Amino acid sequence: MASVLIVDGANVVGSVPDGWWRDRRGAAVRLRDLLAARVGDEEIILVVEGAARGIESVPGVRVDPAPGSGDDRIVELAAAHAERGCVVVTADRELRERVRAYGVRCVGPRAVRPVD
Repeated sequence: MASVLIVDGANVVGSVPDGWWRDRRGAAVRLRDLLAARVGDEEIILVVEGAARGIESVPGVRVDPAPGSGDDRIVELAAAHAERGCVVVTADRELRERVRAYGVRCVGPRAVRPVD
């Protein structure tokens, strides 16, 4: 069974000051497409919230719109997929602590989004 990569969309988008705040939805779409181009056999789940809700999933990336807090949804997903070798992509220290309680590994945004 493939591992699961859960991406904190808001945190990763916000990791690069490229004007994302002018078009949050567009920034989330660009991140989704960047993730879809990754080579690998892991399942990728992009958690979005706020203005980014409503973007579609694409082959290779399942978009999961958080009904409330994106962090809470990421914790739920991490707990549900912990046995599969789950990795959460975020720089949010509090979120990292919360998911590590389930034995989940964390990496920073640079793992999926190069910084220019």
